[in-house]
Amino acid sequence: MNTGNIQSQHLLGLKSLTREEIESILAQATVFKEVFNRSVKKLPTLNNKVFVSLFYENSTRTRASFDMAIRMLGAGSINFSVQTSSVNKGETLIDTVRNLESLGIDGIIVRHPMGGVPALIADHVKVPVINAGDGFNEHPTQALLDLFTMIEEKGYIEGKKVAIIGDILHSRVARSNIWALTKLGANVIVCGPPSLIPIGVENMGVTVTNKVEEAIEDADFVNVLRVQFERQKGNFFPSTREYYREYGITPQRLKRAKDDVIIMHPGPMNRGVEISTEVADGPYNVILEQVTNGVAVRMAVLYMLMSRKTTV
Repeated sequence: MNTGNIQSQHLLGLKSLTREEIESILAQATVFKEVFNRSVKKLPTLNNKVFVSLFYENSTRTRASFDMAIRMLGAGSINFSVQTSSVNKGETLIDTVRNLESLGIDGIIVRHPMGGVPALIADHVKVPVINAGDGFNEHPTQALLDLFTMIEEKGYIEGKKVAIIGDILHSRVARSNIWALTKLGANVIVCGPPSLIPIGVENMGVTVTNKVEEAIEDADFVNVLRVQFERQKGNFFPSTREYYREYGITPQRLKRAKDDVIIMHPGPMNRGVEISTEVADGPYNVILEQVTNGVAVRMAVLYMLMSRKTTV
Protein backbone atom coordinates (compact mmCIF):
# COMPACT_ATOMS: atom_id res chain seq x y z
CA MET A 1 0.00 0.00 0.00
CA ASN A 2 0.97 3.62 -0.54
CA THR A 3 2.38 5.05 2.68
CA GLY A 4 1.74 8.46 1.22
CA ASN A 5 3.37 11.81 1.42
CA ILE A 6 1.94 13.83 4.30
CA GLN A 7 4.63 16.07 5.69
CA SER A 8 2.84 16.92 8.93
CA GLN A 9 2.19 14.49 11.75
CA HIS A 10 -1.37 15.85 11.99
CA LEU A 11 -4.29 16.66 9.69
CA LEU A 12 -5.47 20.04 10.96
CA GLY A 13 -6.69 21.51 7.68
CA LEU A 14 -6.23 21.56 3.92
CA LYS A 15 -4.90 25.10 3.69
CA SER A 16 -1.41 23.87 4.54
CA LEU A 17 -1.47 20.73 2.35
CA THR A 18 0.03 20.66 -1.14
CA ARG A 19 -1.76 19.37 -4.20
CA GLU A 20 0.50 16.30 -4.12
CA GLU A 21 -0.42 15.54 -0.50
CA ILE A 22 -4.13 15.84 -1.26
CA GLU A 23 -3.84 13.59 -4.31
CA SER A 24 -1.87 11.06 -2.28
CA ILE A 25 -4.67 10.80 0.29
CA LEU A 26 -7.28 10.41 -2.46
CA ALA A 27 -5.21 7.69 -4.14
CA GLN A 28 -4.99 5.77 -0.88
CA ALA A 29 -8.74 6.15 -0.35
CA THR A 30 -9.29 4.52 -3.75
CA VAL A 31 -7.33 1.49 -2.58
CA PHE A 32 -9.33 1.25 0.63
CA LYS A 33 -12.70 1.59 -1.07
CA GLU A 34 -12.02 -1.68 -2.86
CA VAL A 35 -12.28 -3.36 0.54
CA PHE A 36 -15.99 -2.50 0.62
CA ASN A 37 -16.66 -5.16 -2.02
CA ARG A 38 -15.03 -7.95 -0.03
CA SER A 39 -16.96 -10.42 2.09
CA VAL A 40 -14.72 -9.57 5.06
CA LYS A 41 -14.59 -5.78 5.30
CA LYS A 42 -11.69 -5.59 7.70
CA LEU A 43 -7.94 -5.21 7.37
CA PRO A 44 -5.22 -5.88 9.96
CA THR A 45 -3.51 -2.65 8.93
CA LEU A 46 -3.71 -0.84 12.29
CA ASN A 47 -4.04 -3.79 14.67
CA ASN A 48 -3.38 -2.86 18.31
CA LYS A 49 -3.80 0.86 17.63
CA VAL A 50 -6.35 2.82 19.67
CA PHE A 51 -7.89 6.18 18.77
CA VAL A 52 -9.99 8.49 20.91
CA SER A 53 -12.86 10.47 19.37
CA LEU A 54 -13.09 13.77 21.24
CA PHE A 55 -16.34 15.35 20.04
CA TYR A 56 -17.44 18.56 21.74
CA GLU A 57 -20.20 18.98 19.15
CA ASN A 58 -22.98 16.75 17.89
CA SER A 59 -22.23 14.57 14.87
CA THR A 60 -23.80 11.68 12.98
CA ARG A 61 -21.94 11.14 9.70
CA THR A 62 -18.44 12.23 10.72
CA ARG A 63 -18.36 10.37 14.02
CA ALA A 64 -19.90 7.16 12.68
CA SER A 65 -17.64 7.32 9.62
CA PHE A 66 -14.49 7.60 11.72
CA ASP A 67 -15.71 4.76 13.95
CA MET A 68 -16.29 2.56 10.89
CA ALA A 69 -12.90 3.49 9.40
CA ILE A 70 -11.13 2.63 12.66
CA ARG A 71 -12.83 -0.76 12.89
CA MET A 72 -12.19 -1.61 9.24
CA LEU A 73 -8.49 -0.95 9.81
CA GLY A 74 -8.47 -3.36 12.76
CA ALA A 75 -7.95 -0.65 15.39
CA GLY A 76 -9.89 0.16 18.53
CA SER A 77 -11.66 3.36 19.54
CA ILE A 78 -12.69 5.25 22.65
CA ASN A 79 -15.71 7.50 22.19
CA PHE A 80 -15.25 10.37 24.63
CA SER A 81 -18.50 11.79 25.99
CA VAL A 82 -18.19 15.39 27.12
CA GLN A 83 -21.48 15.17 29.02
CA THR A 84 -20.23 12.40 31.31
CA SER A 85 -16.57 13.44 31.53
CA SER A 86 -14.51 15.43 34.01
CA VAL A 87 -14.95 18.46 31.72
CA ASN A 88 -18.14 19.04 33.68
CA LYS A 89 -16.05 19.13 36.85
CA GLY A 90 -13.87 21.90 35.50
CA GLU A 91 -11.06 19.96 33.85
CA THR A 92 -9.35 21.95 31.09
CA LEU A 93 -9.11 20.80 27.50
CA ILE A 94 -5.34 20.38 27.71
CA ASP A 95 -5.54 18.39 30.95
CA THR A 96 -8.18 16.17 29.33
CA VAL A 97 -6.07 15.34 26.27
CA ARG A 98 -2.91 14.82 28.32
CA ASN A 99 -4.72 12.35 30.55
CA LEU A 100 -6.11 10.51 27.54
CA GLU A 101 -2.66 10.38 25.96
CA SER A 102 -1.26 8.88 29.15
CA LEU A 103 -3.57 5.90 28.62
CA GLY A 104 -1.45 4.93 25.63
CA ILE A 105 -3.72 6.02 22.79
CA ASP A 106 -2.28 6.34 19.27
CA GLY A 107 -4.26 9.26 17.90
CA ILE A 108 -6.93 11.87 18.64
CA ILE A 109 -9.89 12.79 16.44
CA VAL A 110 -11.38 16.07 17.62
CA ARG A 111 -14.43 18.18 16.81
CA HIS A 112 -14.89 21.46 18.64
CA PRO A 113 -17.08 24.57 18.29
CA MET A 114 -14.03 26.85 18.52
CA GLY A 115 -11.66 27.27 15.59
CA GLY A 116 -8.05 26.41 16.29
CA VAL A 117 -8.67 23.84 19.03
CA PRO A 118 -7.21 20.87 17.07
CA ALA A 119 -4.03 22.89 16.47
CA LEU A 120 -3.88 23.76 20.17
CA ILE A 121 -4.19 20.09 21.11
CA ALA A 122 -1.51 19.16 18.57
CA ASP A 123 0.88 21.53 20.36
CA HIS A 124 0.43 19.64 23.64
CA VAL A 125 0.44 15.95 22.63
CA LYS A 126 2.85 13.64 20.82
CA VAL A 127 0.24 11.55 18.99
CA PRO A 128 -1.37 12.48 15.63
CA VAL A 129 -4.38 14.80 15.79
CA ILE A 130 -7.11 14.81 13.15
CA ASN A 131 -9.47 17.77 12.82
CA ALA A 132 -13.07 16.56 12.51
CA GLY A 133 -14.36 20.13 12.32
CA ASP A 134 -13.38 23.22 14.32
CA GLY A 135 -15.71 26.19 14.53
CA PHE A 136 -15.89 28.16 11.29
CA ASN A 137 -12.33 27.14 10.40
CA GLU A 138 -11.96 23.82 8.55
CA HIS A 139 -13.40 20.33 8.10
CA PRO A 140 -10.62 18.65 6.09
CA THR A 141 -11.94 15.09 5.85
CA GLN A 142 -15.33 16.32 4.59
CA ALA A 143 -13.64 18.24 1.79
CA LEU A 144 -11.44 15.24 0.96
CA LEU A 145 -14.47 12.96 0.64
CA ASP A 146 -16.16 15.59 -1.52
CA LEU A 147 -13.15 15.64 -3.86
CA PHE A 148 -13.01 11.85 -3.88
CA THR A 149 -16.68 11.74 -4.91
CA MET A 150 -16.18 14.33 -7.64
CA ILE A 151 -13.29 12.38 -9.14
CA GLU A 152 -15.32 9.15 -8.98
CA GLU A 153 -18.14 10.84 -10.86
CA LYS A 154 -16.24 12.77 -13.54
CA GLY A 155 -12.68 11.46 -13.52
CA TYR A 156 -10.93 14.71 -12.70
CA ILE A 157 -11.43 18.15 -11.12
CA GLU A 158 -9.07 20.37 -13.14
CA GLY A 159 -11.10 22.96 -15.03
CA LYS A 160 -14.48 21.86 -13.67
CA LYS A 161 -16.92 24.49 -12.42
CA VAL A 162 -17.91 23.91 -8.81
CA ALA A 163 -20.68 26.04 -7.31
CA ILE A 164 -20.78 26.19 -3.51
CA ILE A 165 -24.14 27.63 -2.50
CA GLY A 166 -25.51 28.56 0.90
CA ASP A 167 -24.23 29.65 4.29
CA ILE A 168 -20.61 30.28 3.34
CA LEU A 169 -19.96 32.52 6.35
CA HIS A 170 -20.47 29.81 8.99
CA SER A 171 -19.23 26.85 6.92
CA ARG A 172 -15.94 25.13 7.73
CA VAL A 173 -16.84 22.71 4.92
CA ALA A 174 -16.80 25.57 2.42
CA ARG A 175 -13.37 26.73 3.56
CA SER A 176 -11.77 23.30 3.33
CA ASN A 177 -13.41 22.70 -0.04
CA ILE A 178 -12.16 26.01 -1.40
CA TRP A 179 -8.57 25.36 -0.30
CA ALA A 180 -8.59 21.89 -1.85
CA LEU A 181 -10.55 22.60 -5.03
CA THR A 182 -8.46 25.61 -6.03
CA LYS A 183 -5.26 23.59 -5.49
CA LEU A 184 -6.62 20.90 -7.81
CA GLY A 185 -7.46 23.44 -10.50
CA ALA A 186 -11.25 23.76 -10.21
CA ASN A 187 -13.11 26.96 -11.04
CA VAL A 188 -14.96 27.69 -7.81
CA ILE A 189 -17.86 30.09 -7.43
CA VAL A 190 -19.51 30.75 -4.08
CA CYS A 191 -23.03 32.06 -3.72
CA GLY A 192 -25.36 33.09 -0.94
CA PRO A 193 -27.06 36.10 0.59
CA PRO A 194 -24.63 39.03 1.04
CA SER A 195 -24.99 38.59 4.81
CA LEU A 196 -23.70 35.01 4.56
CA ILE A 197 -20.65 35.68 2.37
CA PRO A 198 -17.41 36.20 4.36
CA ILE A 199 -15.58 39.44 3.71
CA GLY A 200 -12.52 38.80 1.56
CA VAL A 201 -13.44 35.25 0.52
CA GLU A 202 -12.51 36.15 -3.07
CA ASN A 203 -8.90 36.33 -1.87
CA MET A 204 -9.04 32.52 -1.56
CA GLY A 205 -9.18 32.29 -5.35
CA VAL A 206 -12.94 32.02 -5.88
CA THR A 207 -15.59 34.01 -7.73
CA VAL A 208 -18.36 35.50 -5.60
CA THR A 209 -21.97 36.09 -6.61
CA ASN A 210 -25.26 36.70 -4.84
CA LYS A 211 -27.26 35.41 -7.82
CA VAL A 212 -27.89 31.69 -7.60
CA GLU A 213 -28.69 31.45 -11.32
CA GLU A 214 -25.22 32.80 -12.14
CA ALA A 215 -23.59 30.31 -9.79
CA ILE A 216 -25.43 27.34 -11.28
CA GLU A 217 -24.94 28.35 -14.93
CA ASP A 218 -22.98 25.54 -16.67
CA ALA A 219 -21.88 24.08 -13.33
CA ASP A 220 -20.38 20.59 -13.25
CA PHE A 221 -20.95 20.26 -9.49
CA VAL A 222 -23.32 22.03 -7.13
CA ASN A 223 -22.36 21.65 -3.49
CA VAL A 224 -25.31 22.79 -1.39
CA LEU A 225 -24.51 23.93 2.15
CA ARG A 226 -26.81 23.72 5.13
CA VAL A 227 -28.04 26.95 6.67
CA GLN A 228 -26.39 26.72 10.09
CA PHE A 229 -29.05 28.23 12.30
CA GLU A 230 -27.27 27.08 15.47
CA ARG A 231 -24.20 29.20 14.65
CA GLN A 232 -26.01 32.33 13.56
CA LYS A 233 -26.12 35.18 16.05
CA GLY A 234 -28.73 37.48 14.58
CA ASN A 235 -31.00 37.59 11.57
CA PHE A 236 -29.08 36.94 8.35
CA PHE A 237 -32.16 36.75 6.11
CA PRO A 238 -35.87 37.56 6.56
CA SER A 239 -37.24 33.99 6.77
CA THR A 240 -36.61 30.41 5.67
CA ARG A 241 -39.35 30.83 3.08
CA GLU A 242 -37.56 33.85 1.64
CA TYR A 243 -34.23 32.00 1.66
CA TYR A 244 -35.72 29.06 -0.23
CA ARG A 245 -37.34 31.38 -2.76
CA GLU A 246 -34.05 33.17 -3.47
CA TYR A 247 -31.41 30.46 -2.94
CA GLY A 248 -33.09 27.07 -2.68
CA ILE A 249 -31.82 24.50 -5.19
CA THR A 250 -34.81 23.30 -7.21
CA PRO A 251 -35.23 21.32 -10.44
CA GLN A 252 -36.15 24.54 -12.25
CA ARG A 253 -32.91 26.23 -11.23
CA LEU A 254 -30.81 23.21 -12.13
CA LYS A 255 -31.87 23.53 -15.77
CA ARG A 256 -29.14 26.17 -16.03
CA ALA A 257 -26.44 23.68 -15.00
CA LYS A 258 -24.85 21.08 -17.25
CA ASP A 259 -27.06 18.16 -18.17
CA ASP A 260 -24.91 15.79 -16.11
CA VAL A 261 -24.54 18.11 -13.10
CA ILE A 262 -23.71 16.40 -9.81
CA ILE A 263 -25.55 17.51 -6.66
CA MET A 264 -23.71 17.28 -3.34
CA HIS A 265 -24.51 18.12 0.28
CA PRO A 266 -22.40 17.55 3.43
CA GLY A 267 -25.49 16.93 5.56
CA PRO A 268 -27.62 17.18 7.50
CA MET A 269 -30.05 18.64 4.98
CA ASN A 270 -32.74 21.22 5.65
CA ARG A 271 -35.22 20.12 3.01
CA GLY A 272 -37.33 22.98 1.78
CA VAL A 273 -34.76 25.53 2.97
CA GLU A 274 -31.53 25.10 0.97
CA ILE A 275 -32.61 22.16 -1.20
CA SER A 276 -35.87 20.72 -2.49
CA THR A 277 -36.80 17.11 -1.88
CA GLU A 278 -36.95 16.55 -5.64
CA VAL A 279 -33.29 17.53 -5.96
CA ALA A 280 -32.18 15.83 -2.74
CA ASP A 281 -33.64 12.53 -3.92
CA GLY A 282 -33.13 13.14 -7.62
CA PRO A 283 -31.07 11.23 -10.19
CA TYR A 284 -27.97 13.44 -10.02
CA ASN A 285 -27.45 13.57 -6.28
CA VAL A 286 -24.51 11.65 -4.76
CA ILE A 287 -25.27 12.58 -1.16
CA LEU A 288 -25.35 9.02 0.19
CA GLU A 289 -22.30 8.12 -1.89
CA GLN A 290 -20.49 10.95 -0.14
CA VAL A 291 -21.23 9.25 3.17
CA THR A 292 -19.86 5.94 1.91
CA ASN A 293 -16.77 7.61 0.53
CA GLY A 294 -16.19 9.28 3.87
CA VAL A 295 -15.22 5.92 5.34
CA ALA A 296 -12.61 5.24 2.65
CA VAL A 297 -11.14 8.74 2.95
CA ARG A 298 -10.92 8.55 6.73
CA MET A 299 -9.32 5.12 6.50
CA ALA A 300 -6.70 6.67 4.23
CA VAL A 301 -6.03 9.57 6.60
CA LEU A 302 -5.69 7.31 9.65
CA TYR A 303 -3.45 4.87 7.84
CA MET A 304 -1.19 7.48 6.30
CA LEU A 305 -0.71 9.47 9.51
CA MET A 306 0.09 6.31 11.46
CA SER A 307 2.47 5.15 8.71
CA ARG A 308 4.26 8.47 8.89
CA LYS A 309 4.46 8.25 12.68
CA THR A 310 6.15 4.87 12.52
CA THR A 311 8.56 5.69 9.71
CA VAL A 312 9.81 9.20 10.61
